[in-house]
Amino acid sequence: MVNHFIIGVDEVGRGPLAGPVAVGAVLFTPDFDMSLLEGVRDSKLISEKKREEWFVRAREWELVGTLSVAVEFAPAQEIDERGISKVIADLVARAVRKLAPDPVGNVHVLLDGSLHAPNGYSQETIIHGDSLRPEISLASIVAKVLRDRFMVRVATQFPEYGFEQHKGYGTKAHLEAIAGNGLSELHRRSFCKNYTQVS
Repeated sequence: MVNHFIIGVDEVGRGPLAGPVAVGAVLFTPDFDMSLLEGVRDSKLISEKKREEWFVRAREWELVGTLSVAVEFAPAQEIDERGISKVIADLVARAVRKLAPDPVGNVHVLLDGSLHAPNGYSQETIIHGDSLRPEISLASIVAKVLRDRFMVRVATQFPEYGFEQHKGYGTKAHLEAIAGNGLSELHRRSFCKNYTQVS
């Protein structure tokens, strides 16, 4: 048990050639039992099945009111127009403010890597935080599950790319699909310049 609210924050989808980038934020109330997070890991280190199991648990905790979740997305076009770092910074701000509109009070934000909450929030940026702090790990998981689900849905509109398999990352199969079909509206053109002729 803690005597203040904690928000864990992480981003997923920074590196793919296609699809949105997402930021997950999870707010833990003071009465949340942190021992329930035993075994949670960074989303990149656990299987899809395990991620789905943790996602279901997070939704259950949300229903009983001990936890709140916010996941914010930005599409490929915005990434191309504004740059990935600026876009992620805005998504972090949106997610944190959705969970805690007022920075003044007993809220402490834990962020992974190089992420920062808006000014005024009590916050701590932790290198490898997605592996070291379960609050950040769970934020990573909920963001990845929702981003992956989105990529599976849109795969039916663009079956030639196999998005349901690689989720937009630069796999051999994905690069071959780009070479054969060009870019779709889901592709980040600024990320794909080394793989195709981008007009």
